[in-house]
Amino acid sequence: MSGEASSTSVGVVVSRPRWRTTLARRIQRVRESVPAIAQIVVAATAAFAFAHFVLGHPVPLLAATVTVSSLGLVRDARPWRVAETVLGMLVGILIAEVVLLIAGAGWWQIALAMTVTLIVARFLSPQPGFALAAVVQSLIALVLVSGAPFLRLVDGAVGGVAALIVTALIPRTLRRTELRDADELFDAFDAAVSTIVRALRKGDRARADRGLERARSLQTYVDAWSGSLESGREVARISPFLRRQRAELQRHERVREALDLATRNLRVVARRAAYLCADGQARPVPADLLAELARGAGLVRDGLDDISLEPVARETIAAITRRLDPSVLLPDGGVGELNLVAALRPLAVDLLVAAGMPTAEARALLPRI
Repeated sequence: MSGEASSTSVGVVVSRPRWRTTLARRIQRVRESVPAIAQIVVAATAAFAFAHFVLGHPVPLLAATVTVSSLGLVRDARPWRVAETVLGMLVGILIAEVVLLIAGAGWWQIALAMTVTLIVARFLSPQPGFALAAVVQSLIALVLVSGAPFLRLVDGAVGGVAALIVTALIPRTLRRTELRDADELFDAFDAAVSTIVRALRKGDRARADRGLERARSLQTYVDAWSGSLESGREVARISPFLRRQRAELQRHERVREALDLATRNLRVVARRAAYLCADGQARPVPADLLAELARGAGLVRDGLDDISLEPVARETIAAITRRLDPSVLLPDGGVGELNLVAALRPLAVDLLVAAGMPTAEARALLPRI
């Protein structure tokens, strides 16, 4: 009885966190989609209302469908991507209108229009989504045969314009989204560095291999931050509400570029650390240096929110950079350990650039070897 009770209680304890985690994930997904939902609802409603009440179109369905399809629920809705999708759909509608005008409506006309639309769309763009968006709108235009010629093309154009306007007036990629992606990259960077540091301090090859795996996985986080940052910068160029953020986003782009290089150099460090840890010997000197660079990276991260912290980050990393002379730090060190310290030099330069120091000035701080 007691065994059954305990197993039941254990089952309850295990299941509750899963439910909470699932519920939290779903709520977070809804929260992240709120800007996209607002964009779609406002743009589609406005496009339909304009085509119906202002232009007098009886059923301007394409005005709404083009808007919804061009915006979508993806987080990254850059103006040029929205415009490209709109162009694809308008191409499909135009081909459908021409087929209707020349050959009329029917099953074989649908096949003809879809074939031509897919061929033209694939010629115009390498993106599969472009062709699919075009053929879907072409199909809708062929099925909804009503009104004057090219009326549906006008509705599609209204929907496309509405989508582009709302992209500027209701920005989807907000600053907090970009900063969250940056935080996730810095968190992953710190986790990889911490694993490598612990491996070096204990001469743990298995842990060093885990650090290498974590370093290799950083590119996913770099790509995520690149996407949200580029999206934010493109929207800021056309949005009257984000003009003040342009300079800040430009500064963040400089940090991102430098950290991208830093992650690549960290992979070199991780590979050399894994090779060294094969003998099971502790390497406290490179471990301490790498840990200090990680603290400097943390200050760079803090500087994203507060630019006044960048000088502190620069000075912290500069103090480490000036000491990176392998022969001085390890006068009796082996070739492998000396090479590991040497691999920290470009990593330090990348972090200095991320902290706002020009590349040439950062390299000049390195001691000659």
